[in-house]
Amino acid sequence: MAQILESALLALQAIRANTLRSFMTVLGNIVAVTAIVTVVSLIQGMNAFIGDTIVSEVGADSFMVQRVGITTTDEEIERARNNPRLTLDEARYITRFSPIVSAVMAQAQTRGAVAYRGTELEQAQIQGVSRDFAQFSTFDAERGRMITTAEVDRERPVAIIGYDTAERLFGAVDPLEKEIQIVGRPFRVVGVSARKGGMMGASQDEFVVIPLGAYEKIFGLRQSLSLLVKPEVPELMPDAMDDATVALRVRRRLKPAEPDNFGIFSSGTIMGIYQQATEGVFAVLIGVVALSLLVGGIVIMNIMLMVVSERTREIGLRKALGAKRRDIMTQVLTESVTLSTFGGVVGIVLGYLAGRAMTALSPITAQLEWWSVVLGIGVTAAVGLFFGAYPALQASRLDPVEALRRE
Repeated sequence: MAQILESALLALQAIRANTLRSFMTVLGNIVAVTAIVTVVSLIQGMNAFIGDTIVSEVGADSFMVQRVGITTTDEEIERARNNPRLTLDEARYITRFSPIVSAVMAQAQTRGAVAYRGTELEQAQIQGVSRDFAQFSTFDAERGRMITTAEVDRERPVAIIGYDTAERLFGAVDPLEKEIQIVGRPFRVVGVSARKGGMMGASQDEFVVIPLGAYEKIFGLRQSLSLLVKPEVPELMPDAMDDATVALRVRRRLKPAEPDNFGIFSSGTIMGIYQQATEGVFAVLIGVVALSLLVGGIVIMNIMLMVVSERTREIGLRKALGAKRRDIMTQVLTESVTLSTFGGVVGIVLGYLAGRAMTALSPITAQLEWWSVVLGIGVTAAVGLFFGAYPALQASRLDPVEALRRE
C-alpha cells in the first residue's frame, strides 16, 4: 500500500510539473466523463420535470381518452383523421358501463382573449369542464372556491383563473367576485388556482376554467372533447383503462377486427414514450464516450511509454537495488491509473458546472447522480489500468545493466 501511495504521489507531482502535457494527455477522458455527467444530470432533471408536468396535466391516479391516440406511422395518422369526436354522452356511458370508474370528466380547451377592464391577455388558455372536474387533483382553488356541480349543470358564467392570470389582470387587487371578459363574454371569478410553474419557458398558470356548457356557447359544439377518467383506486388503473376501451368500442359498435378509433393513455404511457426517446440520447452518449476513452487510452499509453523511456536509468537503478518486476509494474500502473483518474475528476467538475449552467439558463433543474460520478471515476481508472499494462510490462522487462548504461 505504501508503494502504491508513493507512486500515486509521484504521478500527481508529474501532473503538476507538466500541467499542459498532462491536460492534453487526459483530454479524451475529460471529454468522456464530462459527457457522462452532463447528459445524465440533464436527463435526470428532464425526467423529474417532465414527470411532474405530465402528472399535473393528467394526474397520477387517472388516465385520458382522446380522439387521436399515439400515432407512429403515416397510415395511423391518416386513419386517425377520420376518428369521430368524443362526446359528453360517451363520458356518461363509460361511467355507467364500468363499476370501478369513480369519475369521468369531459373537457375542451382553446386559446383566446381574457380581459379585466383595460388589461387583456390575448392568448390565455380557456378550458371548459364537466361536472366531475372537482374530483381530479389537477384542479384546485388556492383562494376562493371551486365551481359547483350546480353551476356546471346550469352553465353559469363563473370561472377559476390561474395564478399568472390573476397576477397579470389584477395585480394587487383581489380578483375574487370580480367580472372578467372571456372573448367578450362576462364571467365572475370564484377561485384562483395555486401556482404550477413553467414548462420550457411557457407559463402553466395563464388559464381560465369555466363550465363546459358555457364554453360551448362561446366556441360551439363541434369541438372534440377529451375525457379524464379516474378509477376507484389507483391500483385498478389497468382494469379501468380496459373497461373504458370496451365501453367506447361497444358504444361505437366497432367490430372485433376493427382498430380503436380513439386513444387511451396514462401518465405512465407518456413517460414510457419519453423514456424511449431518451434511449437514443444514451446511445449517442455511449458512442461519444467510447470514442473519447479509446483516444484517451491510446494517448495515455503513448505518454507512459515515453515516461518509461525517460526514466530508464531510474528503473534500472531500482531493479539493481532489489526491486522486483512486480514492483516496477505496480509503480507504472499506479501512475497510469492516477493520471487517467485525474482526467475523470476534471470531467466530473466540468460536467457539474455544465449542469449548473443549464439549470441557470433553463427551467430544467439538472440533478447530479452519484452513480454517474462513480461510473466516471471507475471507467477512467479502468482505462488507465488497461492502457497502462503494456508500458508497465515493458518497464518490468528492462535489463538493469542495460538500463544503467543508457544516457
